[in-house]
Amino acid sequence: MSAVPPILGLHHFAWRCRNAEETRHFYEDILGLPLVHLIRLDRVPSTGEYCPYVHLFFEMADGANIAFFDLGDDTAAEPSPNTPPWVNHIALRLATLEQLEAMKQRLVEHGVDVLGVTDHHFVRSIYFFDPNGFRLELTVPVAPAETLECYKMQARPALDAWAEERKKAVSETPVA
Repeated sequence: MSAVPPILGLHHFAWRCRNAEETRHFYEDILGLPLVHLIRLDRVPSTGEYCPYVHLFFEMADGANIAFFDLGDDTAAEPSPNTPPWVNHIALRLATLEQLEAMKQRLVEHGVDVLGVTDHHFVRSIYFFDPNGFRLELTVPVAPAETLECYKMQARPALDAWAEERKKAVSETPVA
């Protein structure tokens, strides 16, 4: 079996947006992520499907991007009906707790409802929704390296225990 090539990092995460300019304003003017690329096409390169769109890319300090597709129909992505709204989100990292507080204040000043600061013990986070109903988290790592190494060592055994519990629960569930 061949070796797995290393995944170097995030290039971009893409999501549907309702309105390209509204989305640009939020990500560039409020969050401070510069618009660095825009693709405007009538056909999807991977499938050849006809679907006029613009694809916006906003760059983070590490070179990764958050990207959006405006399909020109004033429609945002619909939330998943079987998933609580707090589940699907993207977390973006800040360097300091002071920056987290400053971003919270900035968002509030721009009329954005913000939840938190929430202490997750290894990170502290704030949560909010963009104009498309997409949930974002801004987070700052706070756990020491030793704690993170401990989490790493415990992750697989904890997952194995969860999987075993799930398997047992499913096997004990009566069939309708």
